[in-house]
Amino acid sequence: MMRYLYWGLTILFAIVFACFAVSNRAPVDLEFWPLPMAVSVPIYLVVLAVLLLGLLVGWFVAWVGSWAVRRDRRRYAKRIEELERDLGRLHSAGSPVAGKSLVSIG
Repeated sequence: MMRYLYWGLTILFAIVFACFAVSNRAPVDLEFWPLPMAVSVPIYLVVLAVLLLGLLVGWFVAWVGSWAVRRDRRRYAKRIEELERDLGRLHSAGSPVAGKSLVSIG
């Protein structure tokens, strides 16, 4: 189901972008200050390039913002591995604690 939704939205966005590009073919002169250079490009390229740049900047900001979460997840995974290793050693050594709950209920 999600695959169909993904492809449906992808095709919809492709059609919208294609219609936008066909409707906005007029050339625009871009001047790069302080360089004495001007480039004439279709306006749809300018708009889509700015949109892509905004998406990339947003992705990068979100990626940098999630560093702490990824660090904590790695730390927790390492701690889980250590605890599972210790539990396996206790279990294989036939410890009297193995198999018993350390917390008594009631």
